Amino acid sequence: MGGLERPKFVLFGSSIVQLSYINEGWGAALAHIYARKADIVLRGYSGWNSRRAVQVLDQVFPKADIVLRGYSGWNSRRAVQVLDQVFPKDAAIQPSLVIVYFGGNDSVHPHATGLGPHVPLPEYIENTRKIAMHLKSISDKTRVIFLSAPPASEEQIGIHLRGKMDMVRTNEYCRIYSEACLEVCREMNLKAVDLWTAIQQVDNWETVCLKDGIHFAPEGSRMIVKEILRVIKEAQWEPSLYWKAMPTEFSEDSPYDPVGVEGKTVNVSEPDLFGDFPWE
Repeated sequence: MGGLERPKFVLFGSSIVQLSYINEGWGAALAHIYARKADIVLRGYSGWNSRRAVQVLDQVFPKADIVLRGYSGWNSRRAVQVLDQVFPKDAAIQPSLVIVYFGGNDSVHPHATGLGPHVPLPEYIENTRKIAMHLKSISDKTRVIFLSAPPASEEQIGIHLRGKMDMVRTNEYCRIYSEACLEVCREMNLKAVDLWTAIQQVDNWETVCLKDGIHFAPEGSRMIVKEILRVIKEAQWEPSLYWKAMPTEFSEDSPYDPVGVEGKTVNVSEPDLFGDFPWE
């Protein structure tokens, strides 16, 4: 598979998405898993709610995408051979997969000033439908996965965000918005990850999975990746977007690959080559 055919996965959402490349985040993990199979494009905006997302749907996919192009074992000679394939001048590829997260900020209680991220539940439901309909319309081959609102630890929010933000975010309201997202996905026959339930399966999830009561610690990100991969693996999509089922870009043997102890080159194109790959 050459660069012209590489699928694009877009992560679209609020700070849960924007921060997914740091602190052993779930976005970084997906970029590693799909390093030679798909481009993981980050479209995360801290503080955003579904209302603001709907306003910019037509601008979600700008021209300048930050993408990953790394090939284990390659040298400059091999890179020069495929420049035109890796960086095509006139590519116009719609996303193969969009992973969407909005809901946590929407669920914040209304502020007395009328400001802030709160979105009433009926509007959040309608916004979720609008986002889904727009994404489904851009291509008949674009798949969509929604992440529901994860749980919130009110105690940890008080410890970490006291004096920084004047907001009330409760686990009960996160549950309500999570269930609303999942219901929309059921109605529209869309794939979804129930983060509110999945995260709370972990003992001491408040401190193990969350770093400040809202955002994910490494263990929380691992849970997200596990659930996303499960959904992709079980989906009856053609072609499959499960990493093991996807072709690996430039996977052919090459005389420029590293040389092993037996004096032969070793094909290092697969991410689980060295046995320290935790994903299924």
